[in-house]
Amino acid sequence: MSNTSQIFLIDDDRDLLRATKQTLELAGFFVSAFSSATDALSALDPGTVAVIVSDIRMPEIDGLQLFDRVRRMDEDLPVILMTGHGDIQMAVKSIQDGAYDFIAKPFATDRLVQSVKRAAEKRRLIMENRALRAVAEQAQDSLPLIGQTPAMERLRHTLRQIADTDVDVLVTGETGSGKEVVASLLHRWSRRSQGNFVALNCGALPETVIESELFGHEPGAFTGAQKKRIGRIEHASGGTLFLDEIESMPPSTQVQMLRVLEMREVTPLGTNEVRPVDLRVVAAAKVDLADPRQRADFREDLYYRLNVVTISIPPLRDRRDDIPLLFGYFTERAATRFKRPVPCIPADLQSYLLSHDWPGNVRELSHFAERFVLGLEPTLTAKPNQSAISDATLPLPSRVERYEADIIRETLTLNDGDIRKTIEALGIPRKTFYDKLQRHGIVRGDFARSSQ
Repeated sequence: MSNTSQIFLIDDDRDLLRATKQTLELAGFFVSAFSSATDALSALDPGTVAVIVSDIRMPEIDGLQLFDRVRRMDEDLPVILMTGHGDIQMAVKSIQDGAYDFIAKPFATDRLVQSVKRAAEKRRLIMENRALRAVAEQAQDSLPLIGQTPAMERLRHTLRQIADTDVDVLVTGETGSGKEVVASLLHRWSRRSQGNFVALNCGALPETVIESELFGHEPGAFTGAQKKRIGRIEHASGGTLFLDEIESMPPSTQVQMLRVLEMREVTPLGTNEVRPVDLRVVAAAKVDLADPRQRADFREDLYYRLNVVTISIPPLRDRRDDIPLLFGYFTERAATRFKRPVPCIPADLQSYLLSHDWPGNVRELSHFAERFVLGLEPTLTAKPNQSAISDATLPLPSRVERYEADIIRETLTLNDGDIRKTIEALGIPRKTFYDKLQRHGIVRGDFARSSQ
């Protein structure tokens, strides 16, 4: 660790002040020395990454009074008190009141240096967490599209540019990357924001139900249709219709959807009445519809009709510099939700955040932050790209284990964490599947669909 933190050293004994200053500077710290607490307080900035090291016995303002004033200025500023033998009882009381440490005189220089190092690291983590929360608060209007990377800046700029144009939009991105968030922002930032934002997941509804959901129906239109139902398309009139996983829409429904996009009208099931609709359509796909192999049986003409403007959301692994900002926001949100304090992010967790590939993207990161706030031990060993050991140097059993874990994660990602679909795709018994999840440290919830 680089000891670049600023140390405020206060002692009215000038010889001891000089010697202690030299000790800390030799340890790599930047030291500001003061012979009185008054001078130190006038120079202290609450926002600095600083550690206070002060003697207790001083004229005018003593170390305990200094500690009290520093605590009122910034309760997270670490204060280390140097004490004579007769002051130890007072020092213990100050620890109970929140002082970071006390060191009895005479002390070994290593004892002081190690205490200052730990205090400086704690202060650095506190200030980093404050900075993350500040960035998250400034970005409230576009959360969770938090990010300072060029890709995210371009994405926000594009959304602002097209939000009020009423053009239909196709959003592409991996599972959990925030496609519904993009659609919601397009709605909120448009003149249609007073209308309804209606979302439908085309992959979550069976073919027998999706037409009724989209187009609505009249009483008696089919068995069980006892009451009139307004479809999602008509309900979205005046607002925005978001069709998620549109690549899963049945071919017969695609034909009807193409007519809605071209004519802006809808005919409910069980009637010949044509009803005009005024809506913007935002469709999302987790495959590349421009590629015929991935498009499969999705109609080419419907793709070109939707592909007026295409927005691609980059995966987290392609914008790693944004991960700490997102994680700071998610921990803050989880702490509020669970009524827990926001914990500091240790250095090993910071390394994990930047090294993990996050196949579940923002959704996976959000769930990881929730477990972190709840105090559940994160599995920091499951880092697909962190190991410095290449597969070629591993024994065969280790390579097989790693390959198996990657396949399970990939299959969970493709199926949005759906256990039944994943087990069917893998072709293994349910008990075997859960045993493998436990052995590889895979958390199924990281891949499950959520509103995030």
